[in-house]
Amino acid sequence: MAAKFAQELVILVIIASMFAVSMANKDWSFGSNNTDWWSRFGNHHNITQQQPRNIVVGGLEHWHFGYNYTDWAIKNAPFYVNDTLVFKYDAPNATTFPHSVYMFQNFMSFLKCDLKRAKKLSNPTQGGGEGFKFVLKRWQPHYFACGERNGFHCKNGTMKFSVMPILRPFWQWP
Repeated sequence: MAAKFAQELVILVIIASMFAVSMANKDWSFGSNNTDWWSRFGNHHNITQQQPRNIVVGGLEHWHFGYNYTDWAIKNAPFYVNDTLVFKYDAPNATTFPHSVYMFQNFMSFLKCDLKRAKKLSNPTQGGGEGFKFVLKRWQPHYFACGERNGFHCKNGTMKFSVMPILRPFWQWP
């Protein structure tokens, strides 16, 4: 029971941290000048929800061994429900390592890189061209890693990351 509570507490802390980091990147304005309040939250006749984004995992670095994807995910937060993660990587050849994309069911499997409890989303040949696409359909943590080399790329600690997509606001922040 104590182990289950500790696991849930760790997950809660991670979710809260990811939310805090995503909100820290916003340009919030505080102070006594509330003259812009109505335009931000008041009468919006043309409310249009922002469109989901296609986000290339790793940016220009794409999906490769030796790049810190946890750091990348923190710097590129927030991620929103219905955004698409695009995993681009070279097909295996004599000069590159093969890569794949696995998704873990829970945080503990992710920490241990337990591939037996993970779902293989893409194989080493699916990252070429437009890349492998994964839509963040649910408001829940998603844990990703490369499972190649018997999990070495994941266990190394850099070729794995998690995201917690949040609900997209209905208005644009100034």
